[in-house]
Amino acid sequence: MNTAQPVALTAALKTYPHTAAIKDGTLNDPRVVLTCPDVEPIYRAFAPMARQQKYDVSEMAIVTYLQAKAYGKPLIMLPTVVAARLQQACIVYNARHRKMTVADLPGARVGVRAYSQTTGMWVRGILADTYGVPLEEVQWVSFEDSHLAEYRDPPWVRKAAAEQRMLAMLEAGELDCAIFGNDLPSADGILPLIANAAEADSRWYQEHQLVPPNHVVVMHQDVAERHPEALRAVYDLLKRGKAAAPPETPANRLPTGSEAMRKALALTLDYCQRQQLLPRRLDIDEIFADSLAILGAAGH
Repeated sequence: MNTAQPVALTAALKTYPHTAAIKDGTLNDPRVVLTCPDVEPIYRAFAPMARQQKYDVSEMAIVTYLQAKAYGKPLIMLPTVVAARLQQACIVYNARHRKMTVADLPGARVGVRAYSQTTGMWVRGILADTYGVPLEEVQWVSFEDSHLAEYRDPPWVRKAAAEQRMLAMLEAGELDCAIFGNDLPSADGILPLIANAAEADSRWYQEHQLVPPNHVVVMHQDVAERHPEALRAVYDLLKRGKAAAPPETPANRLPTGSEAMRKALALTLDYCQRQQLLPRRLDIDEIFADSLAILGAAGH
């Protein structure tokens, strides 16, 4: 009989259909007890986790994790995605000032919350690959620093003043376009830059056969190595959460397992490298080495 006490962990996770039952304890595992602090918006957990490992387990933007890995932070990525979306509706412009298309982007002023924001990475990569936009000819304007203190934006990125706000600048015509994530505005005149974005996303999906991942889950390396059964338990809970999610939710489109994630990671790494988001080149095997050493075959 197993008499081991469960490992108590703090876990910063957003409430999704596939994580709600984990957070409220409906889905549980005898190997762990999870305490889930309320962090809203969830990206406010990313910098403390990347810089100080504030939590035992945390949701994290995939670019933040890759930067943390490249800078040697003690984090292990579990081979599962908890948030993903098709991205082409995320870049918008203010039609009250002028009509714009993708062809107008060279020389345009484009805001993004942080240059290292994962949504921004995906939008820029798609603009370059699908539409041929020369990214270095765009005037990128950022409003926040990277979640990693070591990272510095490339020279073609300008930092907005501390008092400036992206939506207000877009509405005032001080920005030509802006990239938003979950906070996509619905104000009058704010329109997607890419016409028929849903159709464009559908074509992109047919070509690439993946939904661009935004958020993964990471664990403090020291905790994982001291309590490997806890890492296995958290991974199992995340898989069970996806399996138990209502069928109308997109949880079944979120890859789980290292093999399922390899295609998405290959494109993510390529986009990050080309956009100067990483201080050194990473490879996929390096990313999965730590988690698979603990998960073994269960990680595939």
